[in-house]
Amino acid sequence: MKEHTLQSTFKHYESDAELPTPERELLAHARAALTHSYSPYSNFKVGVALQMANGEMLGGSNYENAAYPLCICAEQSALAAAASRYPGVAVLAIAIVVKSPHKVIDSPAAPCGGCRQVICETEQRNQQPIRIVLQGETGPVYVFDTGASLLPLAFGPGYL
Repeated sequence: MKEHTLQSTFKHYESDAELPTPERELLAHARAALTHSYSPYSNFKVGVALQMANGEMLGGSNYENAAYPLCICAEQSALAAAASRYPGVAVLAIAIVVKSPHKVIDSPAAPCGGCRQVICETEQRNQQPIRIVLQGETGPVYVFDTGASLLPLAFGPGYL
């Protein structure tokens, strides 16, 4: 038997004020997308902004449904919109912010497993890593260079 270690590396900024301008702007767009969140059941709002290779920026937010399995994550809504609106254009970066009415979220919240898979497959399809910028309502910002760093050993089309 061999034992292996999987590691993830990311940049940790104490606040968004320390970020380079492109990441700060992306987070601002993601915060604006929070206002479009339809989350009447959980009240947990997620806002996303995508930076496209053609210079466009797209937003997305979560969309809940009383039949919970029909809910749409913000990351998936934005990535699907990008693929529909700009087919063949790579996503360069995604910023994800969250907000809860129950408490101030002062640390970054990572995407769920399903969204991590969609981000990784988007990277594979476009042959372009996606930089991931995460922040709660306040506090530090984590920046990952690729979606694969959030989901090592991701399932991909090569298995089919």
